[in-house]
Amino acid sequence: MSPGSLDGFERGYRRQQAEKRLRTLGIGLVLAAALVASALIGEVDPARLAAGLPQAWAYVWGTVPVLRAETLGADLGEWYWGFGTWLRLAGETVLMGFTGTVLGGAAGLLLCFPASRNLVQGRALHFACRRVLEVARTVPELVYALIFVYAFGLGPFAGVLAIAVHTAGALGKLFAEVNENVDPGPIEGVRAAGAAWPAIMRLAVLPQVLPNFASYALLRFEINVRSASAIGIVGAGGIGEELYLSVRQFEYPDISAILLLIIALVSIIDLGCEAVRHRLIGRDALRMV
Repeated sequence: MSPGSLDGFERGYRRQQAEKRLRTLGIGLVLAAALVASALIGEVDPARLAAGLPQAWAYVWGTVPVLRAETLGADLGEWYWGFGTWLRLAGETVLMGFTGTVLGGAAGLLLCFPASRNLVQGRALHFACRRVLEVARTVPELVYALIFVYAFGLGPFAGVLAIAVHTAGALGKLFAEVNENVDPGPIEGVRAAGAAWPAIMRLAVLPQVLPNFASYALLRFEINVRSASAIGIVGAGGIGEELYLSVRQFEYPDISAILLLIIALVSIIDLGCEAVRHRLIGRDALRMV
């Protein structure tokens, strides 16, 4: 290679590096400006944060009951005086999350295939399915719960519907994004055999994406159990209603008892879902290289 060619190559390389640095600097400035604007609009005040943290800690510490070694059994019994009722409501919360996940996951599964750009030719159908999924996941679950409580009355049914609608939107989007990364080879093979569109989805797409679908569904189940605990505030069933009642009545030990029960419940579900995911992907995939 001649010296002139080397000089030209070096100049081009330096120009590309300079453009890359300018691009990075521009992106950094935009992000910094967005962060500052967000902090100003959100009224982020370090002084208020420093002044409020001790009060928050005092509130949390106030929910911790007095436990003495000599009367530990009696103190624990007094702390968890409603354990039977709370455990039943916690089970109701888990069932709400599970049922909402199954119903919402089924709806998201049906909508995710036409919502995938690489799996449908009609732009109108793709656009419509995408917008339906957006509406379903954009409206907060608490708002859905309020609507369904007004329509169907108090109880777990309203909570299940709220979770199902939001889950359909969230899982439908995630499923569609997984679909858009599938290998097109099997699709072309099944299409060449004369299969109809539903058969192509079932035989060529679903086998490729099923492990990811299962993983997302299990993650959403964990999220929905937590959400089921929150939407009980508006009367949609579950242990959240009992927690909200304890907060309103300033029953501080009850607050900590119910919260610890919810944390333990979510932890158990997390461990169970983790075991199921590991079983789905296989032990060999978990071994370190």
